[in-house]
Order: sequence, then C-alpha cells, then structure tokens
Amino acid sequence: MASSETPRHQYHSCSELHCCTLKPMVKFSKQFEGQLVPEWKEAFVDYWQLKKDIKNLQVAAGEDGDKAAPPPSQWQAPAAASHWVMRLPFLNPHGHHKENSVIQVHRKLASSGNDGTVVGEVYETVVLDTAGFAGAEAEAASAFFQRLDEQLNKVNRFYERKEREFLDRGESLRRQLQILVELKAAVTEARRRGGSSAAGSTDQEDPSVSCSILHGDQSLRGITEQEQEGQEKFTKDDIAKSTDEGEDQLSISGGFGNLGRIDKPREEAANKMRTLSGKAVTCQGRSVRINIPITTPSRTVIAIRELLFDDMLSQSRKIGGIGGDGCEKLSINKKKVHQAEKMIRGALVELYKGLGYLKTYQTLNMVAFVKILKKFDKITAKEVQTTYLKVVESSYFNSSDKAIRLMDDVEELFVRHFATGDKRKAMKYLKPNQKEESHATTFFIGLFTGSFVALFIGYCIMAHIAGMYTQQSNKVYMSTSYPVLSMFSLFFLHLFVYGCNIFMWRNTRINYTFIFEFTPTKELKYRDVFLICTTSMTIIVGVMFAHLTLIVKGYSSSAVQAIPGCLLLVFSLTLVCPFKILYRSSRYQFLRAIRNIILTPFYKVVMVDFFMADQLCSQVPLLRSLEYLACYYITSSYKTQDYGYCTRVKHFRDLAYAVSFLPYYWRAMQCARRWFDEGDINHIVNLGKYVSAMLAAGTKVAYENDNSAGWLSLVVIVSSIATIYQLYWDFVKDWGLLQFNSKNPWLRNDLILKQKYIYFISMGLNLLLRLAWLQTVIHPNIGSLDSRVTLFFLAALEVIRRGHWNFYRLENEHLNNAGKFRAVKVVPLPFHEVEED
Repeated sequence: MASSETPRHQYHSCSELHCCTLKPMVKFSKQFEGQLVPEWKEAFVDYWQLKKDIKNLQVAAGEDGDKAAPPPSQWQAPAAASHWVMRLPFLNPHGHHKENSVIQVHRKLASSGNDGTVVGEVYETVVLDTAGFAGAEAEAASAFFQRLDEQLNKVNRFYERKEREFLDRGESLRRQLQILVELKAAVTEARRRGGSSAAGSTDQEDPSVSCSILHGDQSLRGITEQEQEGQEKFTKDDIAKSTDEGEDQLSISGGFGNLGRIDKPREEAANKMRTLSGKAVTCQGRSVRINIPITTPSRTVIAIRELLFDDMLSQSRKIGGIGGDGCEKLSINKKKVHQAEKMIRGALVELYKGLGYLKTYQTLNMVAFVKILKKFDKITAKEVQTTYLKVVESSYFNSSDKAIRLMDDVEELFVRHFATGDKRKAMKYLKPNQKEESHATTFFIGLFTGSFVALFIGYCIMAHIAGMYTQQSNKVYMSTSYPVLSMFSLFFLHLFVYGCNIFMWRNTRINYTFIFEFTPTKELKYRDVFLICTTSMTIIVGVMFAHLTLIVKGYSSSAVQAIPGCLLLVFSLTLVCPFKILYRSSRYQFLRAIRNIILTPFYKVVMVDFFMADQLCSQVPLLRSLEYLACYYITSSYKTQDYGYCTRVKHFRDLAYAVSFLPYYWRAMQCARRWFDEGDINHIVNLGKYVSAMLAAGTKVAYENDNSAGWLSLVVIVSSIATIYQLYWDFVKDWGLLQFNSKNPWLRNDLILKQKYIYFISMGLNLLLRLAWLQTVIHPNIGSLDSRVTLFFLAALEVIRRGHWNFYRLENEHLNNAGKFRAVKVVPLPFHEVEED
C-alpha cells in the first residue's frame, strides 16, 4: 500500500504493492480473507481458486516431466532482455503486450447482447506457442490465464459499478448540503428578525420561517462551474427506507436537477399510509419535500393524525398564502432543519465509509494479482508477472482516481459543515479509531472466573449443609432469596452466551457490527462481555454466600432479609448510572433498546430492537421473578417475611400473568409496525407466530390454576401448533434453511460453516429445546430437588437455545447483505424532489 506521503489520487503500481503493509510470516490467503470486506467477498479476486489452478499446473508439469526442459541459458537471458525492454514505455504501449516469451494480453470492448452498447473493457490472454508449455501443462496454463482474465474483468466491473453508485450518492449529498445551508441561513435570519421585533421577549419554541430558496450549481469543492445534473439511484434498500419517512413540504425555486426524483405513481405507492406526506408543493414546475423518518412516538402520532385528518390539518398548517412569485410557502422550523442536518451528516459518514471500503477493495485485489503471478513465475520458471501486471495497473479498478478524489471532497465537506473546521474532530466521525483490546481484560477474566468458581462451590456446600434447594427447604429463603440468584444467573448466562455469539461471529467474519448498526468505537467485544459476566457473578455469588451464612447462623432480621433486595437495587442503579464509567455507552444502548421495545408501536423497528425483543421472549421466567421481587420489596413484605402476599392479592397475581404475555405482545407489535412501514405481508405471518405463543402461554397459565383433563388437552394442542409454527419460522425464515432446490440439499446455497452436518445437528437441537413446554405436562422432578430448581434448569436450556438461534439468524442476515453487496447503511436523505402530473 502506498505510504501516507504519496498523493491519494495516484494509483497503485506493482513496485508500491511489493512493500505493502502486510504482516510478515503470515500466509497471504489468511490475511487476504481477514482484511477483505465481508459483504463483498464474492466480488474480490478468487485467490483460493487461482491457487488451485496453479497446483493443477504444477501437477500437469510433473506428468510431462519426461519431456526435457530447455537449458536455463536458452531462456533466462532473453527473459532478462525482455524484462529490460518492457520497462521502456514507448516500446510497450498499453493494450497489446507483445512479448516473445510467454503470453499476449488483448484488451477488447464488451457490448451488451441486445443493442450493442459498449459496457466496458474485457481482457483476454493468449499463451504463446513459444512459451515452452506442452500437453497437459499447456492446457493448465491456458485455464489459469482464462480464470485470471475472468477475475480481472469481474473486479473491473464491480469497481466501476460501485464507484458510479458512490459518485451519484456524492452528487446527491452535495445538492442536499446546498439546500441545507440556505435553509439554515433562512431560519437564522427569521430568528434574527423575530428577536429584533419582539422587543426583548423570548419565544418558548423555535420560530418558523416561510421561505423560497434560490439554488445555483456549485462543484463539490465550492468552485462555481456548471455540472451535469446528478440523479440519485434508488436501490431496493432505499425504497424500503423511504417508506419509513414522513414529509413536510417546503417551496423551493430554482433548478435542483433530478435530486432524489421519483415518479408520482411509484412515490404514492411507496408512501401510502406510511408517511407524514400531504400534497406536494409545486413551484415553477418543481416540487421539493423535507422527509423526516417516523422513528419517534411524536412523529408516529403525527403520522396517524395526518392519516385520519389529512384535509383538515393540511389547511391548518398553511401559514402563508401564495407568494408573489407563484410559489406556495410553508413553515419550517429549526428543529426540522436540525433533523435534516443529522441525516445528511450520517449519510456523509456512510459514504466515506463506503469509499474507504472501495479503496481497500482496490488495494487488496492489486496485491492478490501480484502474489498469484509471483507464484506462477515461481512454479513455471517463466517471466509473466511484469507483462500481466502492466495490464492490471492500467485497468480501470487500479487507474481510476474518482473515488479517491471524492473521498477527499467528502472529508473537506464534513470538516467545513459539521466539524467547524476542526479536522481532528471530523475524523473521529469519519474514521473512528478501533478500541484496542488489553491483556489486562484477559487477566481479570481469569481472576474473576476463578473467584466465581471458588465462591460458587462454597455456596453449594453451605446450601447442602443447610438443606436448601430441597423439597423440605426453608420456604422463606426459596421464595424470596432464591429468585434473586436465579434471575441474575439467567441474565448473565444470556450475556455470556451473547459473548460466545460475538466470538463465533468474528471468527466466521459475520459483520454483526454493521447488522446491528453499532458504533465501532463503543461496541462491546467478547472479552468485555466475559469480563462483565465473571465480575458480576463473582459479586452476586459472594453476597448471596454471605447472606446464606447469616441465615444458617439464625439471623433473620429485616436487615438481613433486605440484602438480596439491596443487591438488586445496586445493579439497577449501576445500569442507569450517568457517569462515564462501567461501559456507559453500552448500558444506555441497552436501555434505549428496552425503551423502544416497551413503546414498540411508536418507535421505528430496527434490527437491534427486534433482536432484543426475541431475547426477552426467552426470558419470561426472569421477568416473572423480577415482577415478584419488585412487589415483595416495594410492599415491604420482607419485614414480615410474608412471601405469599404478592401471590394472594388479585391485581398483583394478574400482573404476574400479564408479564408472561408481554414479550410476545411486544414482538407482535413490532411485526405490526414493520408491516405498517414496509407493507410486507411476511410480517403479518410472523405476527401470527407470536399470537400462537401468547395463546400457548395463556393455556398453560389456565392449566396451572385448573389441573383438569380438558385444559391439559388444550395445552397439548395449542402448544403443539405453536411449536410447529415456530420451528417452521426458525428453519425457513430466520435461518434460511430447508431450501429443497439448493445446491446443498435441505440447507441453502450459501453456507458459512464448512461442515454441513453442523446445520442438521443444530436443527435437531432447536427442535429438542423447543419442546421444553412439555414440563408443564409431565412435571419432571430431579430427585429431592425443589421444583423451582428444575424450572431454572429448563429456563437455562431455553437461554442456550436462544444463543444457538442467534448465530444462525445473523448468519442468514449477513448472507442476505452479501448477496446484495450491501456493506454500508443507506441513510435516507431529507430533501426529495418528486414529479407531479
């Protein structure tokens, strides 16, 4: 890779790439796989297949070994002369490379099959008869260069397509920024006029401004020159996201080109019943809207209100009439401008990230060509690297500097508009530094793991001596203290399993950070997760060990009974602690996800939200324990040790039943919201799965109250239907398996794990663990253990099943992204121009 002092617009040459920043003593194939963009893997050079072709060539050369090779003196000297001649640029024009030793590379123009339109360049390599290959070796050499040409053509086509996509996006963002700058200036001017005319009075809300903006073309660097009008190309992902947007119209005068233009029938179909949009405002033949995504409860309420009372509200929102220039004017306040600014800033960050990926794509592919040709020269003792690399260097993916220049422009724009001229501040957003993993984390994981194991063994011995966890154990302890331990154990077991998920996702190159839209500098690594689990469980088991010791010694005062409650309170306060300690960003991300789930119909549902809601569906026992403990300590029942109070009072008992339904209800509402946003009928079908789960939970609750044969039969029937429904959705929809026509029978075409039998074992385990509801029917008991301990083991198995499900769910999501080469988030843009009849 070129050094940092090399101008960024210069393309890579083979001499530069020989000193690329690749670590020594590491196989290039492993390093190549570790550095490539996971979602673009299929578009990279297939280095592994090219290595196989070279091995085939080596085998073929061995079979033809009876044919004597020419003496070194007959071919080494001409090769050296040829190598010297090839360095003279006027004797070696790009295109036809004539070298009398091994190969000749032809450059041709490719055209589409129908209309003959030129779509790009392709390269074809011919192995010359004078190369010295014979028989099977000649066929293997021709096959190698044929595949090498295919890889070069593939890389060029993909690079050109992605570059064009990013350039179109950059052009759209330039126009967005121009509108934003003038909008902010208009709002500032309105505030200034309002402040001067108010005679010292202050407004409680941001004043609105009604304006008509004149827009002129500028270059990306601010140079005044005419450019061709850019048209943003909407992908399927853009259309899906645009349906989540709400719209407020703003009258704009002047030419905006085809900024986000979509035709009216298509736009109406996409936004029907899903946005804040009213009628478009027409001004001099153009209509521009400000699109703000419906992501918060307030915007959702406005969207529903406008859906029901559109005509009435469209009249009440108009402040101005028709302007003297024939433009209808609407109000826009500073809050909406700020939201538009955030959207453009996010879009610029994602564009910069995509351009960085494209630069990585360019560099790694160039290095791959260098390495594979070097292997060919070494195996065959021929001199082809110089000849073919000149073709690669002059090919489009390596010679084009448009993406690099756009990267510089995006950086300059971001510094100017979003970092107040501070480049260091801008780079924290554009190129955040990855958090380095510390060896101290590993040390403390080991330390607290050992401490936890020692304390847990001591706790188990003390519980056995005291006769706890048996059917004749202390009822007060098992009803009040044990739920605290079981609740924390289930929670941190789930967190530990999530850490194992992260470890597996990283090892298999599943881009979970992109899927969950985590901030790379703030996300939890698997070592951080393990440290949190071991540290927390060491504290919890230590406190519960001390509490059990006091109980065994006969201390039963209210202060002793309050110890588990204090432990729960401390962890709750730690979770909401506002100080920048103890992984604050991750704690707040967790709390935001819980908030979004609880208010789920009103918040836009993203991947991390419904993934978290699925986790809650496996933590119903934890939620029930939390509800009981909250009741026990809030009502001060611990002072009288009246552990049955919360189960006797009707409204507390009804609340406990409601808690059993809540996770499924939240998940069902998320499906309803996603259907409302996207219009995909699959979300309604998925909603039915959670309705069946709620019915199954309801019949189990009824059977617990009335152990009659009728309710037992209903439990078996409803739970069986719900299990079949859930298994189908797990295997077919969430995991993408059971595709009968795939090249991997009963699986899917693309698999990340090489061992196919693992998928069949996983499906069998998921089926087995899905049948945990049978414990309601058969009431299993393990020796003399208390039934609550048995239920804890079953709950732990469900948590493990969920962690097992998590891996394949994200594997399928990652493969869907890779199939569409989607490596960066497509942020919806705030300003769109639509065509009207």
